[in-house]
Amino acid sequence: MRRLWLLFAQTVTVGLAIWFIVATLKPDWATGMIGNTQNARVTSSVIQTQEAPATANPAQNSYRDASKRAMPSVVNIFTTKGSKQPNNPFMDDPFFRKFFGDRLGDQEEKQFSLGSGVVVSPQGYILTNNHVVEAADEIEVALADGRKTVAKLVGTDPETDLAVIKVDLKDMPAITLGHIDQAKVGDVVLAIGNPFGVGQTVTMGIVSALGRNHLGINTFENFIQTDAAINPGNSGGALIDTGGNLLGINTAIYSRSGGSLGIGFAIPVTTVKTVMESIINTGQVVRGWIGVEPQDITPELADSFGLKKKTGTIIAGVLKGGPADKAGMKPGDILMSVDGKPVTDTTDMLNLIAQLTPGNKARMTVLRKSQESTLDLTVGKRPKIKREEVE
Repeated sequence: MRRLWLLFAQTVTVGLAIWFIVATLKPDWATGMIGNTQNARVTSSVIQTQEAPATANPAQNSYRDASKRAMPSVVNIFTTKGSKQPNNPFMDDPFFRKFFGDRLGDQEEKQFSLGSGVVVSPQGYILTNNHVVEAADEIEVALADGRKTVAKLVGTDPETDLAVIKVDLKDMPAITLGHIDQAKVGDVVLAIGNPFGVGQTVTMGIVSALGRNHLGINTFENFIQTDAAINPGNSGGALIDTGGNLLGINTAIYSRSGGSLGIGFAIPVTTVKTVMESIINTGQVVRGWIGVEPQDITPELADSFGLKKKTGTIIAGVLKGGPADKAGMKPGDILMSVDGKPVTDTTDMLNLIAQLTPGNKARMTVLRKSQESTLDLTVGKRPKIKREEVE
């Protein structure tokens, strides 16, 4: 009996010693052993939750399919521009040249800008804005699949702010061109681009208006207006419909802060296609020109001319020796139609004349001293002019 008691005492002593060591060195173990029972009681109460099955369908108003279809076609564009500073005068001194070498010589500065572009052909043609690649010495393109490469400039059209670049890569994910003539105000649209350089982003909005002009952004304007968020870096990106088809190229915003205020503008796919094909085929965009300075008809001018209709455009000036001058057009004439198509205002006149083929004959109907007359002229080629100049 005594031996059993001694064995019991030794066992208890060893157990207490082990407990003391554990409690001193690993207190969390001791707490865990004591709290196992309590924890078991806490976790044993089941919180009832509901989870959707893995095969659940997305909400019907999701645009994931359209985004998935179009996003691979939208690329990020990085441009650099080098400029050399003048030679440091100390470079003429052999002593300074010996110690400082070329560090005092020509210094090249790199300027970095970022925008977006849209792959429009498996052959590697990419559409973007002219202001994204304007004056760039080097253009680099980053695709959504991670590929990067240097692009070459095919051609630009500053008057619509469009440019075409090309890369030599295989399996280019070209976007599908949509039909802007079927779009209506209120249709849902998505804008894809790289705003502020954060990475490819999709925003949603609606078509706020169609045929926006007189904005003073480009010479030829026929914008899609949208409230889909368009921010710096989105320029050159895609505006798509809910099927993932291209409706326009995002190009400008109205903003007082530099960020989106819900008024963005995109160049419609009809204009994009015409400009793109002309640049790829000829390296430039060829437009008709007649050599006049137009002016919109205001209510005051309409009263002074005694006009019953306030449509048409006043010819404020005629370039001497130009197509209009040779055809007999005079300052003060009111241009009423171009090849049978009525002229509503100056913007309409610019677009109608631009569509004429240089070298071909065109018939202009003018109103002179309340009398209509018809002039036949040979269309000229629109020269490369500054943005502030007009037809």
